[in-house]
Amino acid sequence: MTGATRGIGRQTALALAEAGFDLAVASRTVVEGEGTIAPRASTGTDSDAVLLPVEGSLEDTAREVTALGAECLIVPMDLTDPISIAAAVARIHATWDVLDLVVNNAFVHRPQQAFLDLSADSLRDSWEGNFLNQVLLVQLVLEPMLARGAGTIVNMASSSATYDPPAGPGEGGWGLGYASSKAAFGRMAGSINAELGSRGIRAFNVDPGFVVTESALARGGTDAIAEQGGYPSSDPAASGKVIAWLATSPDADRFRGKVIWAPKLAEDLAARRPA
Repeated sequence: MTGATRGIGRQTALALAEAGFDLAVASRTVVEGEGTIAPRASTGTDSDAVLLPVEGSLEDTAREVTALGAECLIVPMDLTDPISIAAAVARIHATWDVLDLVVNNAFVHRPQQAFLDLSADSLRDSWEGNFLNQVLLVQLVLEPMLARGAGTIVNMASSSATYDPPAGPGEGGWGLGYASSKAAFGRMAGSINAELGSRGIRAFNVDPGFVVTESALARGGTDAIAEQGGYPSSDPAASGKVIAWLATSPDADRFRGKVIWAPKLAEDLAARRPA
């Protein structure tokens, strides 16, 4: 799974390990202390170049995964670099041959710009990292899945792709560059299901809700988003519980073609368990 250093990705890795999966965890930050994140919004000044330190690393996640009894392969990968993506997938396939499940959790964050400040470079960066390069990644992992006749793809969706922002970037809302790239990303699962569902491939979109992760705290501005949009903070562990269920339950097929709201489904799944 991608973006496994912290937040939703880390919690999902732990949930999958508890469900019996061995894991390949991918991200840019391998060692604790090396993680950085861009600020939430652009002011049109040199602040765009300032990267903020953020907690979390693949090594930390791998230690927690192995403590749960699962194997864990650390795979450095950068979504902005197609060569890095191809190398990461090749390493995973060389180790495990074929994957049962791929979770596309990572995304490329650039300081979000107001509409009149949007640049071609900013739009290109968001679309390449959050859509184009992720399509290339999924194409690479699908080939051996198709040869075996089974595989599950889970993409982490975003409400920004569906709902209008309550305010501008930096004022409690989000920018067009990020939202449009996530909207395009959200169409991938449907195409996979339509074209490859008959060959054993299942694809799902999971919306984690408004999760205040380590990255979100480092960027700042989460209070403004919650106040402007009326978004309560969601549990980062909810998505992991939902994804583990999607990957293992035959009942999950009814959610194909829908955007799964993770907080609600996780609550429903918990209510079904015997006391």
